[in-house]
Amino acid sequence: MFKVKGLFYRYPHNDEDTLKGLDFTIEEGQIFGLLGPSGVGKSTTQKILVKLLEGFQGQVFYREKPLLDYGRDFYQEIGVGFEMPVHFSKLTAAENLEFFKKLYRETADSDALMERLGLAPDRDKKVGEYSRGMKVRLNFIRSLLNRPRMLFLDEPTAGLDPKNARIIKDIIREFQEEGGTVLLSTHLMNDVEELCDEIAFMVDGKIAEINTPKDLKLEYGQRRLKVEYSDNSGIREASFELDTLGENQEFFDLIKNKRIITMHSQEMTLDDIFIEVTGMEESNLHRPDNRHQGQEAGGLND
Repeated sequence: MFKVKGLFYRYPHNDEDTLKGLDFTIEEGQIFGLLGPSGVGKSTTQKILVKLLEGFQGQVFYREKPLLDYGRDFYQEIGVGFEMPVHFSKLTAAENLEFFKKLYRETADSDALMERLGLAPDRDKKVGEYSRGMKVRLNFIRSLLNRPRMLFLDEPTAGLDPKNARIIKDIIREFQEEGGTVLLSTHLMNDVEELCDEIAFMVDGKIAEINTPKDLKLEYGQRRLKVEYSDNSGIREASFELDTLGENQEFFDLIKNKRIITMHSQEMTLDDIFIEVTGMEESNLHRPDNRHQGQEAGGLND
């Protein structure tokens, strides 16, 4: 769907490049995660892919054709969900959606989407009276209005309760099953692990690591099994090498003679991998980077 080769970009008046030679491919029908701390170039990359920024160096192909060769029809094929919801606050939710539907040749059933996401009872309420979570859900609906082939989502479930987050993730998965392609950017690693087929970690304008979530966890984890069990002295732990587990008599004696409480392979979580690859603590994940004069930290809404 997208092929990016040697992508560089520098904002005007900046002394250094924001993007420093990106290379990646998003296959058709794939959910591709673009991850990293604020200010490393994720939003700039997305702005280029949705044709909001030009003047880059390198090559960007969309469906095997140079991106810059596409005209306005390109926007009939893509849907974009901004991190910060943008709506006309003095219009109702239904009026907002009807307005945006007029921009497209083909449109989705917005009433059905509002019903599914629990917004139907408030369809005639002004968006300025919506809660943030309601605005996030309406924002997601808007990204699907033109029945896109390619969907760009930035923090689509941030701030939502588990029920509504689950509905959005189900719709994303259904979109993929129907042939759609997704570029997902989020700091919620549970969403990444659940949805993404492949993920790329960005650090300082470069891609530091790219792989499937499973392979990353295997690469960075330990090949050991931790067992919690109870005996007369209380709860105890034991650890065993996975590669020799089938020949380990101590392990067999343990599971035969003790009451097992838990058993876990020692793979790293994606949160741990994020921190190790990017060098960022979790407390810094949402901290804007001022090196790009707010242009990157501001997200796609700029």
